[in-house]
Amino acid sequence: MTTTRRARLARPAALLSAAALTVALLAGCGSDDVSCGLDACTVTYERGVEASASVLGVEAKLVSADDNTVTVEVAGEQVQLTKGQQAVDVAGLQVSLASITADQVQVRIGR
Repeated sequence: MTTTRRARLARPAALLSAAALTVALLAGCGSDDVSCGLDACTVTYERGVEASASVLGVEAKLVSADDNTVTVEVAGEQVQLTKGQQAVDVAGLQVSLASITADQVQVRIGR
């Protein structure tokens, strides 16, 4: 087989590998209350409901919420997040409070 032919055959394989990696990353975010990009997910929790989601290979739970602060448990570690606060490192992930309303809490979890 010539080098040119091998290169032509390698291109589709490389594209399939890249597509499989993208799907694998996004598969970590697979729920109605989770929206993902390539390196981060936003989890939307309904306030007043016990809720959790599997995100980027870890479990993320809403523990409590008040007007400006939420407590979430990510990968078994509880952290408090406040509006406007920079992301907190939890289990190698960056966790931040995206928004909070009377009905919902949105938490961003990224790599």
